[in-house]
Amino acid sequence: MRRHPLSFAALAAALLVVTGCAAGGGPDIGADATPGAVVTGPGSPEPDVSGEVNVFAAASLKDGFDELATQFEQRHPSVSVAPISYDGSSTLATQLIEGAPADVFASADEANMQKVVDAGLTASPQLFATNRLTIVVPAGNPAGITGLADLADADRTVVLCAAEVPCGAASTTLLENAGVTPSVDSYEQNVTAVLTKVTSGEADAGLVYVTDAATTDEVDAVETPGADAVVNRYPIAALTAARSPEAAAAFVAFVLSDEGRAVLDQRGFGAP
Repeated sequence: MRRHPLSFAALAAALLVVTGCAAGGGPDIGADATPGAVVTGPGSPEPDVSGEVNVFAAASLKDGFDELATQFEQRHPSVSVAPISYDGSSTLATQLIEGAPADVFASADEANMQKVVDAGLTASPQLFATNRLTIVVPAGNPAGITGLADLADADRTVVLCAAEVPCGAASTTLLENAGVTPSVDSYEQNVTAVLTKVTSGEADAGLVYVTDAATTDEVDAVETPGADAVVNRYPIAALTAARSPEAAAAFVAFVLSDEGRAVLDQRGFGAP
């Protein structure tokens, strides 16, 4: 068989293709990219990442992270996300430090993530969302709550998050900034518990995140001046003892991706 010599023009074109691929054809992963993250096109399945991801996440993330877990499993068919453990960030941080097995931690504030960092459980938290508080009342506002000052009225039943929980720390700051000393009937260990007491009618008012208020039509949100100045920033990190480190890193990367951002945007979370 005769071999046809490669023309000079064809050779030059081939060299251009090779040079272009080497110079900029692949994904540009910066130094701060999540280790082990897999860069793919939107919606493309990624079967070469496998394992199970055990996520600990702040209670206020439940609606968004349940959806993120579903989309992540569709994107990565060989990875399963275990039922996510939701609770107050301080409770989750304590459990992790005491040895609870987990692969990813998403906190509602930086202070509780820092406890996990200080314990040597992760070194790479990244911010992925923000949130702010609002007053919520049972639908129809039967107690006539009009603002933060009404939370000081002993004749009204008020519930807040405990001070060690991110929503509690934010509530304390918000009320102090407003010069209000609340008359609190109970302190709850996570924001979901506060919302539950208001939706059930056990409380006349509570302070929860705007994202929680948006999850039900059983409460009304009351305008809360000053809330924009008290913003919680949410960090996420894969843990150093993750049993499937590549899968854990891929989950973190997905939360930080444009697709993850869209899910959180739809639920009222702000950008980091």
